[in-house]
Amino acid sequence: MSNEVKTRKTRIIAVGNQKGGVAKTSNAVHIAAALGKRGKRCLIFDLDMNQGATRHLGVPSESFLGTFEVLIGEEDPKDVIITPEDGVDLPENIHLIAARRNLEKIDQALAAKDKFFITQDVLINPLRSLTGMYDYIFLDTAPNATTPTIAAYKSAEWFILSATPDPFAIAGLNDALTDIQGAQRHGNPNLRLLGVILCCVDSRTILANSLSEYVEQLFFDGDRSLKFKTTISRSIVVPQAQKLGKTLFETAPNHKVTKEYLKLSKEIEARISEIEKSITTQQSVTTSTVSVK
Repeated sequence: MSNEVKTRKTRIIAVGNQKGGVAKTSNAVHIAAALGKRGKRCLIFDLDMNQGATRHLGVPSESFLGTFEVLIGEEDPKDVIITPEDGVDLPENIHLIAARRNLEKIDQALAAKDKFFITQDVLINPLRSLTGMYDYIFLDTAPNATTPTIAAYKSAEWFILSATPDPFAIAGLNDALTDIQGAQRHGNPNLRLLGVILCCVDSRTILANSLSEYVEQLFFDGDRSLKFKTTISRSIVVPQAQKLGKTLFETAPNHKVTKEYLKLSKEIEARISEIEKSITTQQSVTTSTVSVK
């Protein structure tokens, strides 16, 4: 991939939950695709040895170097980014750093290179080198505390939690929130929980409605619930798109769920903008106060 002038303000967003089967990868891929449809340039960084995002985007397993080689320092991240120029039919404005099964051996590989290396910091420099090339970089994490997942917590600016209306998935949110707080205490104080997505929702069921209310009440930032207002409905069109290695924007562009992802992408951008403006205002007030003194 050719070098580019760094002009974009890059937001790095990790997507996760400490439980599998909660549409985490589907959310990461479709939020990126929705933003891409709206003209934003996005990179999906697949950090899961199960290759969820890689498979979802129709990239054949073991076909490209990717995450493993970047994390052990053998490849520059710019050199392994997959684009349409590589003969892969990716969604509009979407690029990918693919995962392969060799991520299972990442700990041994890192230890063999340098036993004193702090593995949880392994993503910091690769992401720093990509800053300015994309509007958004999405880190698709594994549903457990693997080295790449922990590294995502240490290097992301924002975290989106994904959950289905299932008691075990909701419990996984609490575990993930604990990890976010741990990352904030140990090296990434700027990490912010951007919000919680509820997906695979059937609003006709009592369980879905009660768990939705529970999440809305549990996750708060000041006086605002962190649960996104937009929820993603349960529908067979999502697994159908996954099986084809496509997103809903290619397979079902006019479907209700596709429109929900577009709406969610707008809500995410609006929330980031609002928070960033609030931070800038607070910093300005602090600077003014210091100057007065």
